[in-house]
Amino acid sequence: MNADREPNRLPLRAGAMLLLAVAVVFLLLGIKSASDSGKESPQDKLAGAGQSAQAASETSASAAPSSSPASSSVPSENIGDTKICVLNAGSIPGLAGEVSEELKSAGFPIGTDPANLPTSSITENTVFYAEGDEDAAKKVAEAVPGGASAEERPAAFTRCDGEIAVIVVSK
Repeated sequence: MNADREPNRLPLRAGAMLLLAVAVVFLLLGIKSASDSGKESPQDKLAGAGQSAQAASETSASAAPSSSPASSSVPSENIGDTKICVLNAGSIPGLAGEVSEELKSAGFPIGTDPANLPTSSITENTVFYAEGDEDAAKKVAEAVPGGASAEERPAAFTRCDGEIAVIVVSK
């Protein structure tokens, strides 16, 4: 009878070792998951990289004089006291900051700081205006590097409230 029980011990030990190995793997995965829980996601890292690149381009744009043809454009008296908000809807990091600086040096009053606009529905440079700001929006659109179309602000667009919104995609 001893011989019959001996072969059964090997599979029992192997099963116990397998369960122990699986438990160790799960324990290590749990530790790794707990240590990674406070870190940024890849999307957060990309967004942060885009914002730091935008900030770097804004500081370099303010340090260098603008040589754009838009610099000699329409002075701010021609658009009244309406401020401009520039948003980057394209894939060029820092584009909103560059365009904002160029419009500012051309005499247009800048309101809200330049920012990114995560959308794929706007595919060309566009200036959104509220009722009564159409003439000012057309002047701003002419001064945008690369040109822009002036369109009435859609009701769903809530960014830059009270300002003329300049959405840039390319230069």
